[in-house]
Amino acid sequence: MGETIIQFGQGNFLRGFADDFIDILNTQGLYDGKAVIVKPTPRGNLDTFNAQGCVYNLVVRGIENGTRVSRRREIHSVSRCVNPYDDFDAYLALAENPAMRFIISNTTEAGIAFDGDCKFTDRPALSYPGKLTQLLFARYKAGLGGFVLLPCELIDNNGDALRKCVLKYAELWKLGAEFIRWVKEENTFCNTLVDRIVTGFPESEAEEICREIGYTDKLLDTAEPYHLWAIEGDFENELPLKKAGVNAVWTNDIKPLKKRKVRLLNGAHTSMVFPALLCGIETVGECLKDEDIRAFLHHFLFDCALSVLGDNEDNRAFAEAVLQRFENPFIAHKLTAIALNSVSKFGVRVVPTALDCKERNGAFPKAAAFSLAALIAYYKQHSPNDSDTAAAELIKTADIDTIVRSDIFGADLSAMCDDVRTAYEMIENGNIREGIRWAIS
Repeated sequence: MGETIIQFGQGNFLRGFADDFIDILNTQGLYDGKAVIVKPTPRGNLDTFNAQGCVYNLVVRGIENGTRVSRRREIHSVSRCVNPYDDFDAYLALAENPAMRFIISNTTEAGIAFDGDCKFTDRPALSYPGKLTQLLFARYKAGLGGFVLLPCELIDNNGDALRKCVLKYAELWKLGAEFIRWVKEENTFCNTLVDRIVTGFPESEAEEICREIGYTDKLLDTAEPYHLWAIEGDFENELPLKKAGVNAVWTNDIKPLKKRKVRLLNGAHTSMVFPALLCGIETVGECLKDEDIRAFLHHFLFDCALSVLGDNEDNRAFAEAVLQRFENPFIAHKLTAIALNSVSKFGVRVVPTALDCKERNGAFPKAAAFSLAALIAYYKQHSPNDSDTAAAELIKTADIDTIVRSDIFGADLSAMCDDVRTAYEMIENGNIREGIRWAIS
């Protein structure tokens, strides 16, 4: 089986996401190619990958169609690893293989960034886009066609951002007008949306799982059953993900799918996190076992967010999947982690739903008001971990009306003041569960 994919990043996510799908394609006989992993940073080494021949096990477990599932597969979709910091020539040689077609990456949200200090003569350039530009130039000089690039970094318009960085390096390094034309015309930088919780190496269970496998797998990875890979473009004929049963979407515009994820999945998290924390609940899974919090979550998800987003078959299926994902008994998702930087999250994830509800119904939903009141109460009672220190300090010190009428949530919420004040008083008087029932009535 030949090498057809260059993959920047060897972390848990890509091994539990793209590499899983490539393995499924190969197993079904729908594809005939493997990925070569390129180490994107100088930190660490690839010794474990080399020792295991880049073979590892993936355990997928959670709730699927209402049933608890756990299944394991040995993944063979990675052929080898290349460390450009140790062997830069071997890295550039990847570009000279005409069979190479796709480039997949996950270099964290900070990975797609332009660093003007990088030089073309660096072996390699430190930044991911810099390394990529060096690779693309080698491909161009070899007289070969371009690539389809599928960045998995969690930033908006990730393909556009990566393309912009490459073109800036081409200008900075004076690589010529013909190369710039080749980058623009011969390569496709796809915007993508990725969604799967990949929980990585299962420390407490690894010994038992490896005993079942029959050998020690230091690359053992775990993930939830749910997954979505939305890609702007259509290369299903070359990479038949949908035919293989992967939940992939080839589309001209991923923005509606991004909006759905933010409103339903992320919005559900943010709306319930502070009511749940104030009830003494610690994890997402525990929220689904608590009658009041589950009712609050269901109300916000279906009666608020879904109702204004559009209660069609796809959106409702996504909302139902959110509940199943939250119930996953194998993932202990801490609410304190979800609560990080909640001022900006509330503005992006909850406020748009609240505004749409107000436009349609003439009033803000009480659930949104209660969620905001709980956020305020928590920030006043604790030392929140929020990068917007000015907003956190305002919440800590100001009265309810001042907070709600401020611009820290990115919208005019003044019409919500009375309900937020009512909810806050219930919380402060120790009647939070009564408040939850009021919010969903």
